[in-house]
Amino acid sequence: MPAPELTSDCSRCFGLCCVLMPFAAVSGFGVDKPSGTPCLNLAVDDSCSIHATLREDGWPGCTAFECLGAGQQVSQVTYGGVSWREQDNLGEMAATLSVMRQLHEVLVHLDEVARRSPDPEAARVATEVAELTGATPVELLTHDLDQLHAQVGALLGAASARLRADVDGAQDRSRADLAGHDLRGDRRGWSFRGALLIAADLRDADLRLADLLGADLRDADLRGADLSTALFLTQPQLNAARGDAATRLPDHLVRPRHWRG
Repeated sequence: MPAPELTSDCSRCFGLCCVLMPFAAVSGFGVDKPSGTPCLNLAVDDSCSIHATLREDGWPGCTAFECLGAGQQVSQVTYGGVSWREQDNLGEMAATLSVMRQLHEVLVHLDEVARRSPDPEAARVATEVAELTGATPVELLTHDLDQLHAQVGALLGAASARLRADVDGAQDRSRADLAGHDLRGDRRGWSFRGALLIAADLRDADLRLADLLGADLRDADLRGADLSTALFLTQPQLNAARGDAATRLPDHLVRPRHWRG
């Protein structure tokens, strides 16, 4: 089976995130919507009728979301191109999409390990996860994700330690509540794994080799920050943050459109 794509392609998805995911107005989605109910902005061709003006129309949560390719994988591979409109199993599809997105996120991080600090065990696990993305819904929903996350977490931690080994004075702020804190300055090699960085001030901060695995960057101010070699930074994290043309990003990530405003 071909390796799964790790960036979203909405043209090959059935608008799954707009149907299967619940969301709330207070989280930036315009209205409250339960799982299994199509978004009021979903067109009959499964496109978004307000895609070009989501933030202006009060839907910034949609601009931050990125399925990492899970949507088209579930649409075209797991369910063989059969739309949710033709099935009566939305609960199963919603759970399957959630599992698939976690698997794709794992692959994104393991791909970074392969590029920056290759490890045979990480490569082996990546191969197994890639194969799992082609499994049936039952196989996906019964897989032990807790065990997988623990296994991958250890591999990512080891890669992070190797890559940051030569950085002097780096602090470990893993899982720290740093919401709203002033974190400007030299943060090279710091660990922010799982940290709350909501609305943190990181303007012009040097975040090279900083470990941002799972960090909550919602509304974090990254204007002028150097994230060029940050570890385990993902597109959804960037989409949820604030930045500008001076923010330096890793080559594989895209500057969010709303940063240009």
